Amino acid sequence: MSASQNMIVNHNDQVEWELQSEISKCLLCKDALCACACPKNLKPDQRIRSLYFQNVYSACTQLPEDPCLYCDRPCERACVLKNCTAKSSVKIRAIMESLDRIYRQKKEKTIEAFEPDLSMDICGVKLENPFLLSSSVVASNYEMCAKAFETGWAGVCYKTICTFDQHEASPRFSALRNRPENFYGFKNIEQLSDHSVKENMEVFQKLKKKYPSKVIIASIMGKNEEEWEELARCCQRAGADVIELNFSCPNMEDGDLGITIGQSEKLIEKFTRAARKGCTVPLLAKMTPNITDMVPMAVAAKRGGADGIAAINTIKSITGVEISNMTPEPNVNGRSALGGYSGAAVKPIALRFISDLADSEELKGSHISGMGGIENWYSALEFILLGAGSLQVTTAVMQYGYRIVEDMINGLRGYMVEHGIRNLYQLKGGACKAVVGLDNLERDTVLFPVFDLEKCIGCGRCEISCYDGGHQAIVFNPVTRKPTLNGAKCVGCHLCRLVCPCAAIGTAQKRIYRKPVEKEIPPVHKA
Repeated sequence: MSASQNMIVNHNDQVEWELQSEISKCLLCKDALCACACPKNLKPDQRIRSLYFQNVYSACTQLPEDPCLYCDRPCERACVLKNCTAKSSVKIRAIMESLDRIYRQKKEKTIEAFEPDLSMDICGVKLENPFLLSSSVVASNYEMCAKAFETGWAGVCYKTICTFDQHEASPRFSALRNRPENFYGFKNIEQLSDHSVKENMEVFQKLKKKYPSKVIIASIMGKNEEEWEELARCCQRAGADVIELNFSCPNMEDGDLGITIGQSEKLIEKFTRAARKGCTVPLLAKMTPNITDMVPMAVAAKRGGADGIAAINTIKSITGVEISNMTPEPNVNGRSALGGYSGAAVKPIALRFISDLADSEELKGSHISGMGGIENWYSALEFILLGAGSLQVTTAVMQYGYRIVEDMINGLRGYMVEHGIRNLYQLKGGACKAVVGLDNLERDTVLFPVFDLEKCIGCGRCEISCYDGGHQAIVFNPVTRKPTLNGAKCVGCHLCRLVCPCAAIGTAQKRIYRKPVEKEIPPVHKA
């Protein structure tokens, strides 16, 4: 490990908040022109992409001192946004200089250099890292899977194989956006693999021959017990290392397939048992979130012979309605349908189900393959901390490409080195015990917000939210344009901290016990 890699940057140490908009403005171009224009070959595109995905560790790696000294910004002049009337070029030099400051601040904070072990396994099938493509269009032919393997993905869950014809609609995607070029929620009405079983088996054989150390998970769906058994047998014979049973696709034309199976303990157990007859490799049952309690369904799969659970599949949804023609999205010749919702927006729901599965005594020892909103190393780690032993990704790949795995791997590696964690198994399930029932939460103390008045820009958003959506505990001075906290009214809900656009509100160092309010408590501020 190089000297620069020996310098670790904590996830909480962000570049200046005013540069966040510049980082998010970057289009993450293919063969970025800014990189070609850099006279020092600093790869600004890769560094900004790492920051985009919260990987400060890689962004600072092998960064020379004063990287942009005497440079007249050819990278910014090359930025494709210079030709966009709505935007200006990304301020690349300011971002690079900020990285240099972070590096200097952390240079003295060095720890033992070691190479952490990112390998995990699915029921004994070794993964070189926890990252897999989930069953979808991103893993639907040989060329795509080969490129993913070359990029660094440990394995693929191939697009669901079936014996019946598929007839796709056009268009079949829609999205909810936080910016014109990015979406946080994604809807699809896509179905299963449109290749024959024979064609897909040939893909498995070819992939296994060229990439023997990579893991192939075959997702299958049958119409009856005989089909489930035969598909499992064919996939194992063709080289699949693991079989995933798709009990959860929400987009099937036939009402007796996909999600319908996943909502019935009887059908789940019956078809899992049938697939188990056809193979000896590990079986994962892919669960639907379109249900109140996933645990009974997962237990039914375990009774049928499943070795683990994959969760979550997409959530039935309508992302919006085009009001000009009164048609929900996507508009397929004047009509639409309910479809599967995915992306960063579903992560909280996915984490809830992963936590439920990991907490179940009946599922102890079962592998959990987590998915649903994973976009970067940080969200990946959240799944692992709640009990996932492998991770599957689709929507982020559709938006940003296979390359995101590089930052997920390096970001996770940086976190592990910083915290002295030798392997991922030390992290697996680390947050499970902290998830308790509402009746077990401590409710006798208050943790006050702390205002950093130097960072505060005087927007007044905290006062608006506190007054209209909280407890009227913040007074905004119209002259100084600074907030004041009334401790007697503050209940420590921290709504103000969540709405602050410049991270100027933190938390107090200690909790204060509640007492009957007899007089006003002095305001809490950070000078």
